[in-house]
Amino acid sequence: MVSLVGAGPGDPGLITVRGLDRLQQADAVVHDEMIAPELLARARPDAALIPAGKRRGHHCMEQDAINALLAALARPGKRVCRLKTGDPFVFGRGGEEALFLAAAGIPFEVVPGVTSAVAVPGAAGIPVTHRGLAAVCTVVTGHGDPDGEGRVDWEAVARAGGTVVVLMGLKHLAKIAERLRRGGLAGDTPAAVITRGTLPEERVVLGTLADIAARAEGAGAAPPGILVVGDVVTLRGGKTPG
Repeated sequence: MVSLVGAGPGDPGLITVRGLDRLQQADAVVHDEMIAPELLARARPDAALIPAGKRRGHHCMEQDAINALLAALARPGKRVCRLKTGDPFVFGRGGEEALFLAAAGIPFEVVPGVTSAVAVPGAAGIPVTHRGLAAVCTVVTGHGDPDGEGRVDWEAVARAGGTVVVLMGLKHLAKIAERLRRGGLAGDTPAAVITRGTLPEERVVLGTLADIAARAEGAGAAPPGILVVGDVVTLRGGKTPG
């Protein structure tokens, strides 16, 4: 049995009750690199902890190898926890793993996690929707080069209005901001970059679509990080620290 578990946005306390239960029951834990050590410490002392996934361009294990590993571990009847950051089905390749397991006849379940797309801005004091400011929220990956073929239609994202949340977009931040402006968003649209969200090292850089890339670079913002664009960013000032 394989449990595809979302670990949440970073803070180990934000895993769900069911997710923690599956982690603590597992014979083997195949985990993303960015899972907090404090969370992995909640696994059984005799559980195998196997790092997988990708961080800043470094592959611990290719996806095909991860799929094969999950099947190999589960076939003898072991309980396997595939522990993924955020939610398994939000840019986490959980859908690919689910399809593979289904085709291989391996029993599995999905334990949803708290997605960073909503939780990280929220923890930083920025709601992704707010009455009178944003009735729409678009969540998009910024992992690929915005100018590459087959990528996100940034102009369409801009036209949707409301709030735009970009995951994994710091590497291409300047290009993403330019594409959103090309799509019709004004240069003075409020924007924020949040790094290490929900963790003690969390940093928030505020600006506008016109200057957020320069501000983030000047502040030394580095992945993992999230870009939030929209009027909801102006609500950030109401956050109480701690």
